[in-house]
Amino acid sequence: MMIRFAAVSAFALLTLAACERNDDPVAEAPAPATPAKEEAAAAVDANALTANGLGPARIGMSRADLVAVWGDDSSPNSVGGPEPEVCDEFHPAKAPAGVNVMIQNGQLTRITLIRGATTKTDRGFGLGDAGMAIKQAYGGAVFAQPHKYQALPAEDLFVWSRGGSTAYVTDPAARGVRYEVGSEGKVTMIHAGDPSIQLVEGCS
Repeated sequence: MMIRFAAVSAFALLTLAACERNDDPVAEAPAPATPAKEEAAAAVDANALTANGLGPARIGMSRADLVAVWGDDSSPNSVGGPEPEVCDEFHPAKAPAGVNVMIQNGQLTRITLIRGATTKTDRGFGLGDAGMAIKQAYGGAVFAQPHKYQALPAEDLFVWSRGGSTAYVTDPAARGVRYEVGSEGKVTMIHAGDPSIQLVEGCS
């Protein structure tokens, strides 16, 4: 009888031990993140200028919507476009320093970084950066055109993210960024938006 009791007790102890192991499993180490997951998890800088806009200001939005997020013209008495009802350029009161907008037929078509701007593009470039560095960063995606008023190294560097080509772009759905490089080989202005980024004298 004692042998049988001992056998049953041993079996009970083994069963209890097995249950305890199942109830308290050893935690598995998390699988290492793949480069693709790390890239997807990286936060997008909401303050970077892209072909589609800057922060809450999105290319294609109405002037009323733009004013709602950035305010109206900070200098309403200054000269903008020759026909403001058709095309106008101004600095919104709540926009970052050195940021101008272009409104054509009531819609935001272009955002421009001018002197004093510290905003960068989504590739990390801003005013004062070397045109050569931009070419190297974008590679074959950049299309260079001669500057209208200055000789090399001045030039215009276009990077179309949608609907662009090497020819003059007219598709209103196209989106791109134009780096305007001056005579010292440094970026002097940056334009982002629809085909209006090709305009070299404001609204014309």
